[in-house]
Parts: sequence; C-alpha cells; structure tokens
Amino acid sequence: MRRLYNLAVNLSGVVLKSARFFSKKLAEFVEGRKDLFTRLEDNIDPAASYLWIHAASLGEFEMAVPVMEMLKKEYPQKKILVSFFSPSGYKNKKKHPLVDYFTYLPLDTRQNAQKFVQLVQPDMAFFIKYDFWPNFLNELQDREIPTFLVSGIIRKDQPFFKSYGNWMRKSLEAFDHFFVQNEESKELLHNMGFRNLTVSGDNRFDRVAAQIEQDNRIDFIENFKDDKLLVVCGSTWPEDEDLIIDFINSSRNIKFIIAPHEIREEKVQKLKKTFKIPTVTYSEKENKDLSIYRVLVLDTIGYLGRAYSYADVAYVGGAAGNSGLHNILEPATFGIPIIIGKNFKNFPEAEKLRQLAGLFSVEDAQGFSSIMTRLYTQEDFRIKTGMIAGHFINSNTGATEKLQNYLKKRF
Repeated sequence: MRRLYNLAVNLSGVVLKSARFFSKKLAEFVEGRKDLFTRLEDNIDPAASYLWIHAASLGEFEMAVPVMEMLKKEYPQKKILVSFFSPSGYKNKKKHPLVDYFTYLPLDTRQNAQKFVQLVQPDMAFFIKYDFWPNFLNELQDREIPTFLVSGIIRKDQPFFKSYGNWMRKSLEAFDHFFVQNEESKELLHNMGFRNLTVSGDNRFDRVAAQIEQDNRIDFIENFKDDKLLVVCGSTWPEDEDLIIDFINSSRNIKFIIAPHEIREEKVQKLKKTFKIPTVTYSEKENKDLSIYRVLVLDTIGYLGRAYSYADVAYVGGAAGNSGLHNILEPATFGIPIIIGKNFKNFPEAEKLRQLAGLFSVEDAQGFSSIMTRLYTQEDFRIKTGMIAGHFINSNTGATEKLQNYLKKRF
C-alpha cells in the first residue's frame, strides 16, 4: 500500500499541473509550490535552530498561535517556521510577528520529505490537529526529531482504520507524544496501542481566551451600534444569508453586522441589495453618520474577532450549507449566545455548547426568526445563554500549558 500511496502522490503532482488551468484554487496550490526549495535555501539560516509547525490551513494556524507564543518564551533563541498545505492559509498569513518564515508544504513524496527536513533541520516539529503526511513523519522519525501532535483529533473515518491503513498507522509512531482534544481520540489511539498521549483539549480555547484581554475597541463599530442591540453574523455564505435576511428585513430596533466569507465586490453588492433597511458597507463608511444605518457589511478582513466584543448575539456561518462551520469560540469568549445552521457533525465544540444550551442550531429562516425573537425579547434568557458560552471557554483553557509542562520536563 505504501508503494501505491507514493505512486498516487507522484501522479497527483503531474495531474495538478494540468488541472490548474481549470481551477483558481488549484492554480494557487501549484504556483505556490513553484521554486519552493529554492526559496527555502535562500531564506533558511543554516546557523539558526528552527521549530517547525505544520498547519493545514488558517483554522489550524489559529490553534497554533498560543503554542507559538509559548515557544517564543521558552525558546527565544530559536526561530519558528510554519508550513501550510492549503493556499487559503498561506495567502492570509504570509506575515505574522511570531513567525520567522512561512512556506507551503511540498507534496508528500519521499524525495520532498527528505529534502525539506534536510534544509530546515528542525529541533522539534509540531503537527496541528489532523494533517498527517506519512513520508514527512517517517523522515522525522528516521532523523530522531522530536515530533508532536497538538490539538489532535482522531476519528474512525480516518485512513488508519481502513482495511488498507496498517502502514499509515505505522507512521504515527513518529509522534513522541499526542496532545489530543477529547476522550474519543484517546480511546482510538489506545486501541492502536499508543500510550504516549495526553487529553489536553483544544488550543483554540487558549487563543480566544486571550482575545478578551486585548484592546478590542473599534471606533466605527461603536458609532454604528449606537447603544442598540447588535447581532454580528460572521463568515456567512449564501446559505446562511438565506436564513437571516427575512428576520433582518422585518426587525425593529436591532442592528446587524454581516461579515461575509466572500468579499468580492460583486458578491457584496448583491448581498447589500437583499436588505430593505438602511445598509452601508465598510468601504462606503467614510464621512457617513453610521448611527443612522441598520446593517453594516464588513467587506474587509481583520475586524470580525473584535466585532464580536460589541455583539449581543452572534450568528456563525458555514453550517447552513456544506462549507464547514466557522469558529464559534471567537464569539463565545465574549459571553454571548450563538446561533448556527444545522450541519455541524464534525465540530465537537459546537455540539458540546449546544448541549449546554449556550448555542442554538436552526434549520431554516423560521427557526432563526424564532430563536432571535426570544433572545431579543427575553433579556434574562439572552444573558444566561451568553454566560453559558463564556463559562464554556473559561472551563476549557489550559491545553497550551499542558504542552509547555511536558516540554519543560522532557527538554
């Protein structure tokens, strides 16, 4: 099976070069890896010591931020290199104060793994959540480089549990320690014979908990809110907007911030036209009295996390369709009720918060209108629900500290 895997990865490299002409995302995937090793050779300092963190995409990078903050404090003399698999992660985080060098991860061939690890020569490697690449893991193991899974998720539908998965399970032996999010992951690893693990939780809780201690002020949002009840709808897709538009148009004395996932001008203008109440976009806000508007569309990035600090209720997008639920922890840390769509099967934090009654899942526009009406008219209910969400964050922090304590004992 390993031979078939290596053959498939090599063939995929050939196929992607042709497929890039038919897909913008595939084009970015291919172009981003062009001359990758030349750039590494030009930018890697051979005299420096590196800590390598691999994140599949932007969400996994956010998980890694508190880990990087900890590593910078514990190992200030070392540099941090971050690799991404997806273009969306790389494009959005080409620069970050904690990161010394960003790169795409090459395709998982034996030759690429050997060359990459030889160039970087990391002192330690950290893989975030569940991006497992057998050849890279085998190379790290062969070189005896300490390797850790952070905020790990192990699920029964992963290749390790398929009939052909024995050789992939072997690659997991590269991990010196597994820091996993939940008991299910622990049990699945136990069933495979691993005992070098800790149920540490999700590092994103540490990430969002730190947000509340930062300066979250945004002057234009303060002007827009004007002491009215504010609903912030974050990372919305068209399916999400179908759920919320009717209520927005029929509402009274409530303000809404919409942060669509796609901020291309034609998409934003199409969305704006669906609202029958005074609406303004971020790009149109200059020299306007924002307090007279009822809807503000954030056709920009960088404000959503802080915008939640002004919200009384949050709607988090992605689960109304099949694009994947976005981060519910960002609004939860500010102690506000959260509403999402119905498709959140592989998001355990959403399921847990729903069970605790700090989050509501709706199937259609009528469901959204019903819960929003209750949250608007029943202040005690809204406050209690928000307190549940805030407590959920506070009671689940500490994953980074567990990793830190382990590294202190080990090294």
